[in-house]
Amino acid sequence: QVQLVESGGGSVQAGGSLRLSCAAFGPTYPYYCMGWFRQAPGMERETVAAIDSDGSTSYLDSVKGRFTISQQYAKNTLYLQMNSLKPEDTAIYYCAAQYLTACEGGLRFRYWGQGTQVTVSS
Repeated sequence: QVQLVESGGGSVQAGGSLRLSCAAFGPTYPYYCMGWFRQAPGMERETVAAIDSDGSTSYLDSVKGRFTISQQYAKNTLYLQMNSLKPEDTAIYYCAAQYLTACEGGLRFRYWGQGTQVTVSS
C-alpha cells in the first residue's frame, strides 16, 4: 500500500513563500502521475499542479508563474514551491498519486496524503 506524507504547510503573510513536500512510501512504480490539490472551506477541491514521471507539468491558471511543481526521484518526493502567495491560496493542500499512467484529464487518483494547511494572511 502506498502512503503519501505531506509536510511544509503553515501560515505566511501575503507575498511570502512556502514549500510543500510529499514523500511516497511503499511499492511505487516509475510510471505515474502525481499532483497537488487544494480545498478551501465551502469550496470544491481543485487541481493545483500535476507532474508526469517524464517531468511534464500542468498548472491551475491562477497559480501559473507563482507555483512550481517538481520531484526528486531518488527520494520519491514531490514538491510544490509556492511564491507570491495570496490570501485566496489559503486551503488544505493534498498530494495524490496514481501509478502506471500519465497525467490526463479526468484522471482519478488512488493514493492521497492527509493534507497540510496553508494559511495566507493579508
